Formats: sequence, structure tokens, C-alpha cells
Amino acid sequence: MLIANELSLFALVVEAKSFNKAAELAQMSTPALSKRISKLEASLGVQLLYRTTRRLSLTEAGTNLYQHAKTVNGQVSQALAELSHYSETISGHIKLTVPTISGELLLAEIIAEFCHKYPDISVDLRLENQFVDMVKEGVDLAIRTGVLEDSSLIAKPLLTSHWVVCCSPKYIEHYGEPLTPNELSQHNCLAYTYQDQGAYDWRFTHDKMQYNVRISGSLSTNNAQALRKAALSVMALPIFLDAVFMKIFKRVI
Repeated sequence: MLIANELSLFALVVEAKSFNKAAELAQMSTPALSKRISKLEASLGVQLLYRTTRRLSLTEAGTNLYQHAKTVNGQVSQALAELSHYSETISGHIKLTVPTISGELLLAEIIAEFCHKYPDISVDLRLENQFVDMVKEGVDLAIRTGVLEDSSLIAKPLLTSHWVVCCSPKYIEHYGEPLTPNELSQHNCLAYTYQDQGAYDWRFTHDKMQYNVRISGSLSTNNAQALRKAALSVMALPIFLDAVFMKIFKRVI
């Protein structure tokens, strides 16, 4: 079966008027090119070229085929040129969902810089804490904290969170400072319910061993900004927060 590659090679030989020059342009050996053209002639059952030691010339069948071959060659070149445009220019629309706190404190500025760098890309940034059905809602990319359940989606870890327990000095003045993590179970703690696991089971590591402390409290929320404000209040309760966001909170306090 004839394919565009054989026709392109045939057109290249005709235009170069030499097997040697055509082979150089095609980045292949002259014997290999000659064999491909001979195979093309055999499959068609006609002679396409008159070959002498000094020159090449087309047969009548070769002249007819060349008119079609150069058209195919031009179409292939045009198609490749159009495809290269896609590789050089990044464009399109991205629908992105991120946690509210991440979007407000970390990602909004970064995404704005991204849009400035790639003006042909538009981004629909959704700030929401609930887990969404990406396929059903047409979401291209989601950033979430937690454990990925079995899924056909492609996931890539961005960072590992390290959490710290903190509270205001006023709370310690009134209720005392817990000296061990286990004492937290006797305190009125803030629970961060955005994550699907660990809101009331705070995990600690000691001597490379992990253990959980079950906490309880009168206030729980899925919004980290609300937790921050509660932690900064006069009678702030103990809170378990991501250390990365704690650094950000220190800059905005």
C-alpha cells in the first residue's frame, strides 16, 4: 500500500534531480533511498524514472505521479506547520478548583502571574472546600488536602504538611498550658473540618512513632480563616494548623 512517505521521497528525488542530494535532505543513505523508490515502482507496476550515471528524468507515468506526489507533500508540510503552531503557542481554558485558604493566600497571585505569562490561556479559579466530581463538573485540575481514594484520576503530591498546635497567651492564662499532647483531650479545641480525616484526631510523632489524640471542642469549621480569627480572639482555643499557613498568618497578623 502506498503511503505519503513514499510519495514524499519520490517528489524529493524529482525536485533534487539527484538521489545523492535527495538522500542527504531526507537524512538517509543513497542506497536506502534508491531501494524505496524501486519498491514504489514495483508496487505500482510502472517505471517512474529513467536513471543514468549523469541525470534523472521522468517517465510519462512518473510525470503524472509527481503532480499528485508534490500535492501530498505540500499538504503534509502544511499540516506539520499548523501542528507546530500548537506546540509553540500555549492556549486554552483551564477550570481549576482549590481550597479557599489556598486560593486566597497562596494561589491567586501565582495564577495571575501565570495568566500574564500566557495571555492566550484563561483560568476559571473556583475557591471551595468541598470535594467535587471533576468529571461531572468539567474540572481540569483540583488541589486538595487529604488522602486520595481509589480513582482513575491522575494525582501528584505537591507537598507534605507539617502541623503545629497553637493558641493565644490569653487562653494559657485562663486554662493553663498543656504540657503533653494527651492533655489536649481535656481542653476545648478548635476543629478544622475541611479535611475528610483528622478533624478530631490530631496526629503527633514522637521518636519516629505516630499516635493520635482525640480532641473535642465547642467550635468547628471548614474555613481556615475563621479558625485563624478564633485563634486570635481574646479567649482563643487551641488549634491544629498547617505550619505553612502559620507562617503566612504571622505576616498578616
